[in-house]
Order: sequence, then C-alpha cells, then structure tokens
Amino acid sequence: MTLFWIMTALLTAIAGWLVLAGARRGVGAGEAIETAAASLEMAELDRLKARGQLDEASWTAARAEAGRRILSADRVIAPVRAASADRLWVLAGLVAAAAGSLGLYVVAGTPGLADQAYESRVDQWSTELDALEPMQVAAVVARVVEERPGDHRALTMLGAARFEAGDPIGAASAFRRAVALRPDDAQSWARLGESLVRANDGTVDGDAEAAFRQALNRDPDQLGARYYLGEAALTRGDAAAVRALWGPLIAALNAADPRRIDLERRMPAGGAGE
Repeated sequence: MTLFWIMTALLTAIAGWLVLAGARRGVGAGEAIETAAASLEMAELDRLKARGQLDEASWTAARAEAGRRILSADRVIAPVRAASADRLWVLAGLVAAAAGSLGLYVVAGTPGLADQAYESRVDQWSTELDALEPMQVAAVVARVVEERPGDHRALTMLGAARFEAGDPIGAASAFRRAVALRPDDAQSWARLGESLVRANDGTVDGDAEAAFRQALNRDPDQLGARYYLGEAALTRGDAAAVRALWGPLIAALNAADPRRIDLERRMPAGGAGE
C-alpha cells in the first residue's frame, strides 16, 4: 500500500510538470511560428522581385497585402502569454484535483484494506462457488486445469465458464485441448464451434464449420451443430444442404417454439424433409 501511495504522488507530480512545461512550450512555439511565417513570406516576395518575376508595382502590392494579413491575424489572435500567477493557478488546480481524488477515495473507498494478491482471491473464490461470477468460476477452474492438465472434464468446465464470461477465445482454447484429449467427444466439438462463432462476431468461418462437422459426424443429434452448419449453407446459397441440416432440427422442436417458427420461415423452398 505504501508503494501505491508513493507511485500516486510521483505520477501526480509528473503530470503537473508536464502540463506546465507543455503549456510554456506551446506559447513559445506559437510565437516562433508566427514570426517565422511572416519572415518567410516577405523573403519569398523579395526573391521573386530579384529574379525579375515580380515588377515593382506587383511586389509593392504583394508586400502590402501580406502585411495587412499579418496585422489582421495579430488583431484577431492575440499572443497568449502565461504570467506567473497563471502558472500558480494551474498548479493549484492540479493539487486540488489530487487532493479531491484522495478525499473521495478516503470517503468511498477502503484505505485500510490489506492488499489481496490474485492467488489469494482465487483461494477465497474456491470456497464460495455458488456465489461467483462466470469469470471468477473460470479462474477457479483454470487453477484445477493447471494442476491436472489431462483432466478432460475440467477443460470442458473451463471452456463453458469462459464462454459464459464473454471470453470466447479463451473458451475455444479450452475446448481445443478437450477434443485433443478425447476426439470422440461430440459435445466439446460443438462447443468449440460455438466459441469460434462468437469470437468471429457471429460468422461461421471455416474453422467453426469444421468443428461442427466433427461434432455432427460423431453425433447426428448435435442440434446446435446442425443449426450453425445450416447457417453456413444458407450464406453460401446451398438450399439442399440447409434443408438436410435444418429438417431434423425443426422436427425436434415443439411446433409453438419461436425457434422452430423462425427456422421454418427461413427454410429455402423445397420442403423440410428433403
């Protein structure tokens, strides 16, 4: 905790220094750019006159016009100059922001709470599984997998927990390890495909389609695999494949099930039983 407060104070001081130094550099740079632009424009006009590309009248008119633009800019955008009092106000604002943040933490936070290492939190979570969020469950199961990397059931539980926690890439990794241990596990192949679909923003890409086919080859009753393979076939415009894949799926759903109604509506013409 002491290290935390030291780092907080140090970062606050660095932020204040950067604001003050940056503001000062900005003022100086603005003045330098304005002066340099005016000098360059006048010098270019002089060079054109010396080369004979501008006659006396044109040169005089151009210099007068350039002078009017510079004077107009000076009137519209006055140079910004930071006084000592301004810098003190900025510094006071930074100090006030830091003090306000500290006060808010003291009121709403728990300053006396001891540091909790991640491993300690996982230890605590493992004793209260019924009250955990999916990401916490995934952390607990991940520890089990580390201890028993060849545990197929732990890997499938890890994949399911990561999927529910919104980590489809992590879920796919767990299910890949599960099917490597047990290639005959149709359910894990199907869950691998679902994870890949979610990781790909709902698109059934080649890897996901291959996983679903592995699932369906091992268990024709994997209805989720049938659904996603039908979606891929529908995208390709393969009406016969859609009917072959979705026909058994529609038959397995209750007639009043909204999912069945949606599938029947989207089924390409030709009959569900083909």
